[in-house]
Amino acid sequence: MTKPFKKGWAEPVQLPRGTTWHRQVAALCCKKGKAGLKVLLITSRDTGRWILPKGWPMDDRSDPQAALQEAWEEAGVKKARIKHKPVGHFDYYKILSGGVPLPVRAQVYRVNVIAMADKYPEVDERTRNWVTPKEAAELVDETDLKALLRKL
Repeated sequence: MTKPFKKGWAEPVQLPRGTTWHRQVAALCCKKGKAGLKVLLITSRDTGRWILPKGWPMDDRSDPQAALQEAWEEAGVKKARIKHKPVGHFDYYKILSGGVPLPVRAQVYRVNVIAMADKYPEVDERTRNWVTPKEAAELVDETDLKALLRKL
């Protein structure tokens, strides 16, 4: 049997036929300033990798609203305007308990940040950092996300 996963689980490789991609929503948080466009990255809770705020769809919210909720909980985005059409997607493997990789496709929604909070639900669990899109593309692991960031 061929190995369907790549070391580090950062990007998809040959998956067995019939593999189900599980859907998530992600917030591409942006702000414009004197120095140009900046993108907000946060660290993951488990490995400390740089990622976008993301999570599972929510029954009581549209996908863009769910992405905005994740931006609040994980990064402290207090006030923002969100685009209702996704700007793209990226694939990755979420590592479940026991080390089992779950293939995930994250739909990415652009969030234009107006205000940030200093206190938010996951403030003690993550680090956040505003960087240029080029810097963000160098910091994230996912190939499709790198390409999406380079297009900004």
